[in-house]
Amino acid sequence: MTDAKLNWRTFLLVGPAALFTVLFFVVPLAAMVAVSFTAGGAASLDNYRHFLTQPSYVKALVNSLEVTLIVTAISVVVAYPLAWVLAERVPERWQRAALMLTILPFWTSYVVRSYSWLLLLAERGVVNRALMATGLLDQPLQLANTRAATVIGFVHFFVMLLTLTIYANFKQLSPSYRKAAADLGAGGVQTFLHVVLPLTLPGIMVGAFLTFVLAIGDYVTPQLLGGSNELLMPQLVIQQIGRRADLPLAAALSLILMLVISIAYLACARWLKLDRT
Repeated sequence: MTDAKLNWRTFLLVGPAALFTVLFFVVPLAAMVAVSFTAGGAASLDNYRHFLTQPSYVKALVNSLEVTLIVTAISVVVAYPLAWVLAERVPERWQRAALMLTILPFWTSYVVRSYSWLLLLAERGVVNRALMATGLLDQPLQLANTRAATVIGFVHFFVMLLTLTIYANFKQLSPSYRKAAADLGAGGVQTFLHVVLPLTLPGIMVGAFLTFVLAIGDYVTPQLLGGSNELLMPQLVIQQIGRRADLPLAAALSLILMLVISIAYLACARWLKLDRT
């Protein structure tokens, strides 16, 4: 009787979450998989074959990977010292205020931030006007509608996310580790390379993976800042839906993108945790 009550209670606790997962994740994913293997109303591999035989489609995937890896690398380089300063150099009583200032960009609409960067990087935007006013340029630079603009926008958006995950890892780092390294004769550089960096690597990898996932699947920033000069996978998917109404091909392209993300997850899985138990 006790076991029956326990099972019933477990079902009541787990059941709603399981039902939600099935209805809003498993069923839509299964439907997308099924649609991706259809062409002309019949079962077919044509959508995946079409992707592999179209150089422009493969190029869109390569572009997405290149942009995402560049963004992730730059974000890590910028976020790591910022997280270190917040955790190690800002006094404890000011750290909450510093973190609030750090995450202020997240309080602004994502689309508004993209348009703001577009205004800054436009041909007659703030950046070009400033450079021309100082006499460094005679003609404005082509900053907007380029890969560089997309990278700049992404880095601005995601560097704060990386900062928070690395900061959390720094706060978990006990001062005794550094003291032990110093007692063993390690200098500052050696302590960082052999103690601090390995122990904060999980925070780096968690933030890097989140940045990778969010950037490679983003449509707004490449569309607004990158324009149509360089096609990325999310833009390609939207084209199939908006221009061609080709849902099976759009589903296939989306699953290919999900496969890439799954491979990235498997590559980073060993580091994707913040605990060190």
